[in-house]
Amino acid sequence: MKKTARQFDPRQVMHRPDFEIFHYHDPKMREVPLHHHDFYEVYYFLSGKVDYLVEGRTYTLQPEDVLLISPMELHRPAVAPDRAYERIVLWIDPAYLESVSGGDAALRRIFGTGRNLYHGGHTEIGALMRRLARESASDQPGSALSARGLFLQLMAELVRLSAADEASPAPRDDDSLVDRVLAYIGEHYPEPLDLDSLSSVFYVDKYHLSHLFSRSMGVSVYRYVILKRLQHARQMLSEGLSPGEACRSCGFQDYANFYRAFRSVYGIGPQAAADRET
Repeated sequence: MKKTARQFDPRQVMHRPDFEIFHYHDPKMREVPLHHHDFYEVYYFLSGKVDYLVEGRTYTLQPEDVLLISPMELHRPAVAPDRAYERIVLWIDPAYLESVSGGDAALRRIFGTGRNLYHGGHTEIGALMRRLARESASDQPGSALSARGLFLQLMAELVRLSAADEASPAPRDDDSLVDRVLAYIGEHYPEPLDLDSLSSVFYVDKYHLSHLFSRSMGVSVYRYVILKRLQHARQMLSEGLSPGEACRSCGFQDYANFYRAFRSVYGIGPQAAADRET
């Protein structure tokens, strides 16, 4: 049987028009930066010591936990370097998920509940993801057909999981300073934002805010603002706005800075991204 577990591939771009699945096993995991992408992600945790951050909410993972991550949600795993880290990750193109839903609103809603974490014990989902990973990596006759069938079975299990409302999000203090800063950035991202302005809004020392934010989010306030603006810019481009309009609407002061930031995150320029959507 072909080996399917492998070490982490840092790319965050899909090469297939339907879905891709990866069974990763890293004896020692390097740091993964806060990032987002434009496809759905189903993440099945197998082993290691991991705190997973999704849009400001931190989950301490247990074996057989399932995470559902929607397009454009900022996320990153914080992995203990002294523990091997194993998981299975499924990427799903939004257009493909829509095409296989067959008008079933329940399938479209599995990523739209506002919940990310479903705690362990989901052995059927784990078994399906393992089989899907094996079939996707196989070159045997019928493997592609089998993979599509397993994908649909997996989606059915996720619909049932979502409907059962078994999610158990980690406790979160919505009144914490970082949470309030995140909410403020989310509402005011088109406006000038920096440590000085945020410290004035929240009446806190900017050096304290900088330290607290970086420790909680794994990135600086400046970097988080850039990523949040790029999230919205990518969405605007997909909705038909021009790169210039997206640049102005999401808070960048000049197009050159917008272009450099966009290309550094997505690997292509804003115009190329817009062209992909047409």
